[in-house]
Order: sequence, then C-alpha cells, then structure tokens
Amino acid sequence: MRKIINILLKMLLAILATLIIYFVVALSLSAITVERPNPLPTKELTKKIYIHTNGVHLDIAMHKQDVAPELMSGLLLKPNKAYVSFGWGDENFYLNTPTWGDLTVKTAMTALFLDSEGLMHVKHFDAPKKDWKTVAVSEAELAKINHYLNASFAVDKNGNKMILAGQGFTPTDDFYKANGRYSLFNTCNTWVNTGFKQSGLKASLWTPFDFGLLNKYE
Repeated sequence: MRKIINILLKMLLAILATLIIYFVVALSLSAITVERPNPLPTKELTKKIYIHTNGVHLDIAMHKQDVAPELMSGLLLKPNKAYVSFGWGDENFYLNTPTWGDLTVKTAMTALFLDSEGLMHVKHFDAPKKDWKTVAVSEAELAKINHYLNASFAVDKNGNKMILAGQGFTPTDDFYKANGRYSLFNTCNTWVNTGFKQSGLKASLWTPFDFGLLNKYE
C-alpha cells in the first residue's frame, strides 16, 4: 500500500510541476508582443474588427458587411442582427458548459488534458458591446481574417458547413463542426492569437489566455 501511495504522490507532484512550468511559460510568451510585420499608415486602416471575451474565452467579431461571401455561405444568419462573432473551442466544453456554473471538474480536465474535437461558435449581436476591443485593419488584413475564419469550419463532402441543429444556447447563437483539435497547447485563445499573427496583426508570441491578446489592444 505504501508503495502505491508513493507512486501516486510522485504522479501528483509531476502533474503539479508540469502545470507550474506550463503557466510560467504561457505567461512569459503571452507578454512577448509580435508586432505587425508591415506597419500601415492610419489612413489605410479603414476597417474594424473586434475581440471580446466572456472572461476566459476570446472571440473575433465584425459587422456583417465585412464578412466575406465564402465565410457567410452556409451560416444560419439572423437578419435583424448586424454583427457576427466567431469562436473556436473544445466540443465537449462548449456543448456542456453554457454558463460557468455548469462547469464540472471532469469537463475541465477533459478539455485541458485530452486531445479533443473542436467546434465553431457563431453568435449574433445588434451592436458592439462596451467591453469589446476595437482593432483597426486594412482591407487586405480583413481578407486574411475572413480566410482564416472560413478555413476553421469543417465542411461535408459537398463543401457545406455543418451546423449542429438545435445545439445553440440561445436563439442568437449556433455551433458548427470545426477543423483542428483542442488541447492544452491549442486553446480557444491560441486560435484567435494565431489568426491575428497569420493576418499580420499585433499578437502575442503564443498565449492560451484571453488577456494575452486583449492586453495588446488596451
């Protein structure tokens, strides 16, 4: 019995040490800013996108008129809503945690430590919220963001986005099958940060946290 207890204690210490190293590295890399590789004059930054958080999870939002046709195609849009928000995350976490009060230890541990399927979460808004961060972008950068978002949706054999019928939390949001798999190193926030880097926007070197990117746009 003592041998088993010692083994369990070593395993626990190893897990704790791994988590401590993870958070130290994550905080360090989050603080490192990757600047725009090709800074543009303000007059060329004629478009706006937004990033916002529910306290943990970042989304990218924009006005519907700035959503590219290929990204718009296959989305169940709400005609009376002017803004669309896109998030990517763990399928199990998304579907079983509509509020933070629904979060369980099992769901959290599964999301953190298991390589799992991703989902796209599309939400609709009347207008930007006060706490949304505005990011001024050029036409070319907007096109890259649109391409990144569209490429995140999985499609069927006919090239159509795959909605999870009836799985939205409210009448103004929907879930779609996504490309990519969620893990401790590829989170909802690293997905947004990667999209910014690939689009030539200011970002963190790497971050699994929402504040890593939000702080760049204070």
